[in-house]
Amino acid sequence: MAGLLGIFASAIGPIVAIAAVGYVLATVKEIDPEPLNTAVVYVLAPALVFHSLAVTELEAATLLRVTIGIGIFTAVMWGIAELVGRGVGEREPALSALVLVAIFCNSGNLGIPVSDFAFGEVGRQTAVLFLSVQSVLMYTLGVYVASRSSGSAGLAGVRRVFYIPLVYAVIAALLARALDLVPPAETAAMETLQLVGDASIPLMLLILGIQLARTDTAAAVSRAWPATALKMGVAPVVGLGIALALGFQDPTVARVFVLETAMPAAVTPLILVIEFAGSARSDGVLVSEYVSTCVFITTLLSIPVLTVLIAILRSGVVI
Repeated sequence: MAGLLGIFASAIGPIVAIAAVGYVLATVKEIDPEPLNTAVVYVLAPALVFHSLAVTELEAATLLRVTIGIGIFTAVMWGIAELVGRGVGEREPALSALVLVAIFCNSGNLGIPVSDFAFGEVGRQTAVLFLSVQSVLMYTLGVYVASRSSGSAGLAGVRRVFYIPLVYAVIAALLARALDLVPPAETAAMETLQLVGDASIPLMLLILGIQLARTDTAAAVSRAWPATALKMGVAPVVGLGIALALGFQDPTVARVFVLETAMPAAVTPLILVIEFAGSARSDGVLVSEYVSTCVFITTLLSIPVLTVLIAILRSGVVI
């Protein structure tokens, strides 16, 4: 018990505290998170991604394994979510919403800070890579699934991936490394990038708290259990299986990979559902309310789940 409390205090507690500030702030003040989110998406997160990937000590083979692992994880969870959703009788548009919740993790607002606190610099670098790859998948496969919920092909929305600064930050960092053009870490340019990128982490957590405070969960709580079980129960097991199968040379990278797959539902699918499904309802419940409820519940459950998982992963018992 003392070990779990120590892990909570060092890795989860700071995350909860910052997110709680955002939650309380949103309950006492009228705050629009969109401008904050815009600053993160277009400035702070790209700086974090570029700096982390440019100076990462992870080998190219490790970067490739993580990327492949994320692709496999997404495909496996998609298949499981489709089977479970149809098995419990979900129909469109709720079925596609369930798939989105199951396959996309909150690897940004929560994943990066937790991995950083739990596993240090390697944890942060691995989490940034996870976020980068998942962002591309979210605005390609995710757009397709979200558009399916509205009954349209919606593939034109995939072009949105070309407007994501994160994508170009990844490309620029990899090119700079390949051409040996990365400035030394102590230069003003790299220190500025690090400063800007570091600012994204507390702001992501504040945004998460604000978004949770704005979530209306009353209507869809009873419908959220299949997606919640997939996200907090099945996903970490799938992630562990993939990590073991891929055989990461660095055990810390493998542990962070598993930890990332155990993150709660991401907020971005809610944005996609709102845009493509609009005011669509399933058995009287707005699909957007269903997704936001899943985000809220899985985020709350992630506090004990991630605490225990970090303890297990740090022990080296499973990987």
